[in-house]
Formats: sequence, structure tokens, C-alpha cells
Amino acid sequence: MPGRRLKWAMDFSVYEVEAGIEAEHWWFVGRRRLLARELRTLGASKQWRVLDLGCGTGGSLRLLNKQGFAALVGMDASPVAAAFCARKGLASMVLGNATRLPFSDGTFDLVLAMDVLEHVDHDDLAAAEISRVLQPSGAAIITVPAFQALWGPQDELSHHLRRYRLAPLCEMLSSAGLNVARAYYFNFLLFLPIFTARLILRATKTELRSENEINWPVVNSILRCIFAVDVDFAPSVRPPFGVSICAVVRKQQVRTPR
Repeated sequence: MPGRRLKWAMDFSVYEVEAGIEAEHWWFVGRRRLLARELRTLGASKQWRVLDLGCGTGGSLRLLNKQGFAALVGMDASPVAAAFCARKGLASMVLGNATRLPFSDGTFDLVLAMDVLEHVDHDDLAAAEISRVLQPSGAAIITVPAFQALWGPQDELSHHLRRYRLAPLCEMLSSAGLNVARAYYFNFLLFLPIFTARLILRATKTELRSENEINWPVVNSILRCIFAVDVDFAPSVRPPFGVSICAVVRKQQVRTPR
């Protein structure tokens, strides 16, 4: 059930499935499209020092490598995830805890936390750590799953602790020392089909290694097109719902008294 104490690392089966499909699967392709757009909007420099927190099997690191970012560090709580990334030669890899990052203050210009905070018992501490390791002008791109009503088998397999709503997430990030530049729901066009599918999976008690296995080439192509439109328009449309949330934040500047 959501909210119970679970370890951060996902089941091996989830990593195994993700490693095999993340290059072409509509969800991962669309999320990388969203990340690439946000990097352009930020004006991210290829010289920036970047931490991919909770890097999983390396989908975001592959994109950053392809775009020419050189100073990359991947971090995950799972040795399995780190091994997948290391074999791909994507970045320097570190094992660690999101609430006690093994880096000095102000180490990074950019932190990515793509579907990470939902795994962490004390997500407010993880957000504060993201703020701590950022340069004074640094930024972070954060995505999380949205709406507890969408809780399904994938949340259990991935060891999620919660799903989020937009306003409370922004309040938590602000309290952690991060200014929210923009935040919005995305994957809104597929909200109803995904909600329906998860109701069916719960009702039938279907057991899967990962929901991402439920996919076929034609379906994948259609969903990739829909999701591409979704992530392109979500920041401007600002829909009132979605399967996920994206928040782009800046480290709060400390004002010294005159």
C-alpha cells in the first residue's frame, strides 16, 4: 500500500525490463523529449556539471551524452542500476542515498531527479540536499508521478511511497530552498486510458514484471506520437491533471543584510 516504508531501489525485474526497452518505449522517449526541451529553455551549457540523481538504467544520461554534456555524474541507490549504466559507459557512477548526497555544497550546475522523490521516505530532505549541492545559480529538473488515484501495480513494483499533487509539491520544494520557476502536469492526454487500465489491473490482480511490458510495436508508435504532442503542449496549456508532474526549480539566493 502507498505510504509504507520501502527501500528506495526498485525490484530487479523492473530494472531488467527498463534496460531492455527504454531506448524505444513511448514513455521513456517522451520523457527524454520533455527533458531536452527543458534543457533548451534553461539555456543549459555543455560545460555544466550535471548530477543525474536516481539515474536508473541511464536513459537521461544517454540523452545528455548525445547532446555533448561532458561533466556527468550518475547516482543511484541500487548497485543493479549502477551496473547497467557502468556497462554502457554513460557517466561516472556513484552509489548513495538521496537524503545524504556524497557531494560538497555547490558542486553542480544542474541536478536531474526524474521520478526519484516518490521513492524516498523523507522527500523533503532529498529536496533540501538537491538545493545544497547546487551552485547559487544552479537549477534542477524534477519529475514525479501524480494523483494517488492512479496508484497501481507499477507503483508497487517500483517501490513508490506516494504520488503527488502540484500545489503541495511546489510548497515542499520551496520549503527546501528551491524557487519553482515553472511546474505543470504532463501526460494528460493519456490520463483516462491509464487510469482505466490501472483500475482493471487492480481488479483482476494481474501480476507483471513491469507495466511497461504491456506494449506492442503499433501501439508504441501511436502512443509515442500522442505523448510527443502532450509534452510539447503541457507547459503552455497547464492542464489541471496528468499522470506526472514536471517542476523546474532554481536554488534560492541567500540575501545578506546590508
